[in-house]
Amino acid sequence: MTGQVLRRIGRKGVRILPAICLLTGLIGTAGIAGAASGTTSTATPSAAFKDISGHWAQKEIETMVTDGILNGYPDGTFRPNEPVQVDQFVKMLILSFSDLHPNQERSWRTSFLASLTEENRTILKQDYRYFDFKPAMTGYWAKPYIDVASDLNFLNKSRYNDFQSDMTRENVAEVLFYTLQETEFLEDEQFSRSVAAAYGDLTSASEREQRFIAESLIKGIMQGYPDGKFGVGRYVTRAESLVLLNRLIDKTKRIPIQPQADKLQRLVPTAGGQKIVVFPDKQMWDAYDTLLKAGQLRGSNYDLLDTTLRLFKDEKEKIAVQQSGSMGNTGAGSVAATEEAAIWLDPTYNTYGITVRLREGTLARNEEPIRLFANQLFTYDASTFHTFFASICADMEAGKQLADKQVTVGNYRVNVLVNNAEKTLVFSIAAQ
Repeated sequence: MTGQVLRRIGRKGVRILPAICLLTGLIGTAGIAGAASGTTSTATPSAAFKDISGHWAQKEIETMVTDGILNGYPDGTFRPNEPVQVDQFVKMLILSFSDLHPNQERSWRTSFLASLTEENRTILKQDYRYFDFKPAMTGYWAKPYIDVASDLNFLNKSRYNDFQSDMTRENVAEVLFYTLQETEFLEDEQFSRSVAAAYGDLTSASEREQRFIAESLIKGIMQGYPDGKFGVGRYVTRAESLVLLNRLIDKTKRIPIQPQADKLQRLVPTAGGQKIVVFPDKQMWDAYDTLLKAGQLRGSNYDLLDTTLRLFKDEKEKIAVQQSGSMGNTGAGSVAATEEAAIWLDPTYNTYGITVRLREGTLARNEEPIRLFANQLFTYDASTFHTFFASICADMEAGKQLADKQVTVGNYRVNVLVNNAEKTLVFSIAAQ
């Protein structure tokens, strides 16, 4: 269907916006596969479009045409500086997550499927078992792409009155936000907001849009203009949209943002790589270092994920928990593997915590890490906490039915959350 990206008949001309300075991080290899149809063109990409010679995104346009991710217009032009439409962007987004095979058929990328929750993988297996990545031959050409994107929660169809409308930068940021939420992880919101606040026009966006913009900036997918503004309300050109999608798919193309230790920012490990977290004060910053030391007391039977130290009974439990987490939801009737203990920090709410599941030998194995952490946190009042902690754990191990309680230890308020059925105790600790 050659009219996949035809603009509406009678559409008024749009103002051509200058391409923003997004020259760094452009994709230079055919790393993103996808074809808009089952046929192949014998013409070279440069011969197909007569208006991209010398354009800053020429190489990227040609690469994505070869990969079948985008199309031009019947008059032989690509119109790289015109705004990208919603349907065009969604189509390119979906195709970017697929691999093109020699027979011109395609399938979802293995890495893409692995990044999804079990629920979303099930949606693709059941509801889109015969999805062929091609436009509809009858009705609205973009319906297949919009439907799958909506069902995967990459966008909310009800928010769009017209899928042929031009996309503003905040519109694109919204789609990126929800796609990242489903395929990666969201960054520390406090840090994201602090970075976005540096742009002078951010307040002209709604509170909701500011969150989307902040995430796209901190991920290194979008960036502002040389005048110090993000460009709220400006349209994203067709050429610019390619760069943004390249950065979404290929993390090596993103613009890295480095943490600043003097602002209590540091990189922490996540299931998908790393992210920057802002700590509320020096004490919690130091407590994170204590987590590292506490974990090492358990040899190899620990891991540090985000700001949580997970402590495992043995290597078998460690593998089971990590595999359970990488596979997402385990499904109805299944019980996810869990670590026997965890020591954690919540920078957003300036809260510390210890979680213990009182299985056989849990306390004996994890006494040293917990004691080290509590000593650093409570200092002179550490012995008081140790006594309280040991008493609560002993009562639960003895089979007593406990209730939630709250006590004060030094300058901290300790809330104990009790799950008698699962023999689990959560000690949530916050300054008074």
